[in-house]
Amino acid sequence: MRKTVYAAGAVSMVAALAFAAPAQAGGKHDGGRHHSDDALLSVLHGVPGLTVDVWVDGKLTLDDFEPGDLAGPLELDGGSYKIAITASDATSADNPVIGPVKVHLKEGRNYTAVAHLDADGDPTATLFKNSTRPSPGGEGKLTVRHVAAAPAVDVLAGDTAVIEDLENPEQEVLTLEAGTVSASVAAAGTTEALIGPADVPVAEGKNTIVYAWGSLDDDTLDVAVQVVDSDKWRGHDRHNH
Repeated sequence: MRKTVYAAGAVSMVAALAFAAPAQAGGKHDGGRHHSDDALLSVLHGVPGLTVDVWVDGKLTLDDFEPGDLAGPLELDGGSYKIAITASDATSADNPVIGPVKVHLKEGRNYTAVAHLDADGDPTATLFKNSTRPSPGGEGKLTVRHVAAAPAVDVLAGDTAVIEDLENPEQEVLTLEAGTVSASVAAAGTTEALIGPADVPVAEGKNTIVYAWGSLDDDTLDVAVQVVDSDKWRGHDRHNH
């Protein structure tokens, strides 16, 4: 088992949700093909009990965006977007509760922006770069991201910790043989499951991303899963986007 750790950069909640710009705000769609110069962006809402509307350049982009929802991936041009976040019943972006702000989106990247709670239970967000580097033949990636209001956790396969002391908002990426992994999440140094156990499929040539989100104290811990294709058609010698 090989383990690779990727750093995740923190951004504000505005910036995270702002990247969920609609096609009319610059995304390109050509028969379902992805243009390599586009940015691929998904957005996960992991803040329990908070429903919002997101406006891009004055246009409603995400209406009643609810906890647990995953939007995207969207294909977007690089550039700047003017973002406002309002209450979920707003009729325009004129009276935002956050913003408006301008954000810049880089081309050729694959991201997931996660609105979530920090370890103390305050709303925040983290922008993760999704690894698309191909794995060796017969293997895939399993990425675990801690975005819950909870202390550091261990990820267990059976009673064995395969990831230790994972803190909010960190992630760890495992390269594994393709198959099914029975995994659970426990407080660091313990084996009593806070989440799971659950069977997680690890597919060859894909990056299966598991998010632990919600709040331990409020008993709202939950799991979201995202699957990202590897950049396998570009060869093993190309850097990942």
